[in-house]
Amino acid sequence: MSQFALFGQRRFAPFFWTQALGAFNDNAFRNALLMLVAFQLGLDDHAASVYTNFAPALFILPFFLFSASAGQLAEKFEKTRIIRWVKLFEIAAMAIAAVGFITHHVSLLLVVLFMMGLHSTVFGPIKYAILPQALKPAELVGGNGLVEMGTQLAMLLGMIAGNVVMGVAGVGPWLAAAVTIAVAVTGYLACRAIPPAPATAPELRLNWNPFGETARVLRITHADRAVWNAVLGISWFWFFGTVLIAQLPIYTRATLGGDNTVYTLVLTLFSIGSGIGALACEKLSGRRVEIGLVPLGAFGLTVFGVDLYFARHGLASVRGLDWLGFLHTPGSWRVVLDLTLIGAFAGLYVVPLFAFVQARAPREKLSRIIAGNNIVNAALIVTAAGFGLALGALGLEAVQIFLVAALLNVLVATYIFTLVPEFILRFVTWVLTGTLYRVRADGLQHIPEEGPALLVCNHVSYVDPLLLMAHLRRPTRFVMYYKIFNIPLLRFLFKTAKAIPIAGHKEDPAVLQQAYDAIDAALADGELVCIFPEGALTRDGAIAPFRPGVEKILARRPVPVVPMALRGLWGSMWSKRDSALHRARLPRRFRARVELVVDAPVSPEQATAAALEARVRELRGEMA
Repeated sequence: MSQFALFGQRRFAPFFWTQALGAFNDNAFRNALLMLVAFQLGLDDHAASVYTNFAPALFILPFFLFSASAGQLAEKFEKTRIIRWVKLFEIAAMAIAAVGFITHHVSLLLVVLFMMGLHSTVFGPIKYAILPQALKPAELVGGNGLVEMGTQLAMLLGMIAGNVVMGVAGVGPWLAAAVTIAVAVTGYLACRAIPPAPATAPELRLNWNPFGETARVLRITHADRAVWNAVLGISWFWFFGTVLIAQLPIYTRATLGGDNTVYTLVLTLFSIGSGIGALACEKLSGRRVEIGLVPLGAFGLTVFGVDLYFARHGLASVRGLDWLGFLHTPGSWRVVLDLTLIGAFAGLYVVPLFAFVQARAPREKLSRIIAGNNIVNAALIVTAAGFGLALGALGLEAVQIFLVAALLNVLVATYIFTLVPEFILRFVTWVLTGTLYRVRADGLQHIPEEGPALLVCNHVSYVDPLLLMAHLRRPTRFVMYYKIFNIPLLRFLFKTAKAIPIAGHKEDPAVLQQAYDAIDAALADGELVCIFPEGALTRDGAIAPFRPGVEKILARRPVPVVPMALRGLWGSMWSKRDSALHRARLPRRFRARVELVVDAPVSPEQATAAALEARVRELRGEMA
């Protein structure tokens, strides 16, 4: 089922429109306020600058003060009820804003700006924590992609709407008041259709001390290193995006020589690109939480961020171009392509990170982890604002600041991926298996979403673990013959994946015993472990008898067993050429069609070596 089918599901569609309308109204209100201050109140440049620089800080302040409390509320209470109260709060805020718009009462509008920051702060932990409750695991990436796409487009339309309605001569403030109130009411009506989302930690005791709870939430977020570094990756996305968006007005005027229509075009290109990248995640990931896309996204941000500098830098020779005039200038389409692809790779970068946090974090702590993520995001957004101002004070042009951010992205990404090699590992396996094979997976829903299980599979090629690793939704520990584990080109990948090398009893009893101990420890920790009970690669394409090691593992640690079968690998690259030579085949079947079939779990009492062998043979069928 395509991700767009979720728009026909009540468990997703009302929530999608609720959050999109909220993002629209946030930006419509803020841009209407800035238009009023900058162009309609007759303020001098200094006074207008004070207001326009103070406004973003006022909006972001509630994220520091109240994110931790918002995370607690989202864990303790039913989420849909909180959403309804949040949307009623938005209606009240927009009613106050209407008074401020019509009377030109800027101080009152700044109070509303703080209220809208509080609105976003409370809604944030619910926004991403509710998705794993509403969606199936295979829908998580697609759902996040739709939400990210909807958010980007809603923000863009909101910015445009705020500028347009406030700019209507004579009635701008009245129109701004009417539009924002109407959107808030529509958002409330949409949220009334969201199905209940039960509390995940109803026994949680609320701590209303914002400083103590903030420290506690950050400790919870930091507890899992992979989750924490995904949060850092998301926060870096906001840093990079804030630097980019903040410089776009100056870049449009000074480097591109454009007017406000070119600025709108630039924002549109970035937003559309982000939407395309977000939507592409489901297709590219095979509907899995595929963090292998994150390094690809980081790579694209740097490549096209650097190219944006070389596409056009220095001061424009002509000023005041409209969007059509800009598109007719030499090199403009390269700028268009760079901005669109920066947005697209941003989508590829951030959507898998959000899905990863949602899938990996404990359900009863997810809202607080999202709250911790929002706190770190807010800190990086403020840092980004200071970063841009500092580089500007040093005399750097906007396009030069883009270049610095793109190059800095290399260092930050390298740091994150070094701390958590799983990101690079997933990227390499995603590229390798996607390049060499065309894989269709069936029955992945049979693999338990949590808790220990032993996976058993036939063994056809040297890259069987990589193929499985690229398509299993949960991290899996692979048990493999120690000589395969030590293949020079693959050893890094297997070691990074915490594979468990094993040897025959006659070859190395110590390695064999260490393998059994490591398997038992992994299962005791609730992990998935995959073994190839044949004990070696098939020499003729047939399945060899399963060895009794699987029974020894289950005797020591009884866990469910999931039979799996690989089809179509025999005769492909990396399978045995024949039983005499034991050499890898030349790539005579490059891009071979391969199938992975997963069966329902078998109880440990029924999982004998003979029974599992028979089941795997049946799953594989005649397609070796």
